[in-house]
Amino acid sequence: MSLDNKIKVGISHGDINGIGLEVIIKTFAEQAMFDVCTPILFSSAKTFAYHKKTITGFDDVAYEIVKDSDRLNLKKINLVSCYEEEVEMELGKPTANGGKYAFKSLDAATVALLNKKIDVLVTAPINKNNIQSNDFKFPGHTEFLEKKFSGNALMILASEQLRVAVVTGHVPVAQVAQHITTDNVYRKIKLLNQSLIKDFGVRKPRIAVLGLNPHAGDNGVIGDEEKTAIIPAIEKARQEGLMVFGPYSADGFFGQGTHSSFDAVLAMYHDQGLIPFKTLAFSTGINYTAGLDVVRTSPDHGTGYDIAGKNQANEQSFRNAIYLACDIFRSRKNLEQISSNPLPITARNSRDRDN
Repeated sequence: MSLDNKIKVGISHGDINGIGLEVIIKTFAEQAMFDVCTPILFSSAKTFAYHKKTITGFDDVAYEIVKDSDRLNLKKINLVSCYEEEVEMELGKPTANGGKYAFKSLDAATVALLNKKIDVLVTAPINKNNIQSNDFKFPGHTEFLEKKFSGNALMILASEQLRVAVVTGHVPVAQVAQHITTDNVYRKIKLLNQSLIKDFGVRKPRIAVLGLNPHAGDNGVIGDEEKTAIIPAIEKARQEGLMVFGPYSADGFFGQGTHSSFDAVLAMYHDQGLIPFKTLAFSTGINYTAGLDVVRTSPDHGTGYDIAGKNQANEQSFRNAIYLACDIFRSRKNLEQISSNPLPITARNSRDRDN
């Protein structure tokens, strides 16, 4: 396969004291991955070598240092050095260095994505606390990338069994209710519907919307956000022809397996959607940032400090994040080609109709 036909996947290494580089190394220990994409890792040779040495049995995972993405090796990890200094590694510990070099990697990968040096971005996990600095004042990747690129970000957790999006992402629970407005819920319904069509190839999405309160408010007995905000948003979307249903009580919805009847679920807040998702698909799920003009995915797990350096990290979620990023990139390209050359609409005369 030529370079022109292979998707260039940019990878940020995440927190250097976590499991990010371990799952990256394990992912590309599988040679078939180089048939899927051309990986470009934004890191340093010393950091990469340290992690490869820490987890035994992966000596065959080869890399090549490249200056940029113009001349790449199709059968190795292409490593773009975004820092040269030797960094003190403290595996399993949330240190200032962990955040500093996580940002260096993310920043370099983001610049490459802005300049179209890479096609998609896959991010390894960061620590949202130690990465904070004058350059990074965001609750997470999603908000950082929304600031850098065009569009309105929507976090979608995806697996083979389930897709879950959230109205409020990294928002304190005490502030969730104030963000549950008709406009916000309606906007997220629209973003989710668009992403299902554009990114996942679902022609006519069926979307379930969860309520905010226990028992979806019990008709106003346990909170009125369903009546004042969520139901009006659902009705507004339905008037535009969208197949949107709800609001559902979250506990019964997942407990009875109702989610299997829908293409996606819109939860009101982070844990309402992510707890059931990670219960069902923790080792295989993917975090996807929909709504932007670029493609970014990540594994659905965190830094994994408790198992860092112990050769225990499961790489399947990271591998799936690469698969999904490539699938979405192709889906967008296909839709772009179809939309740019639509078949002309011609009127049919009565003779044609009779035939």
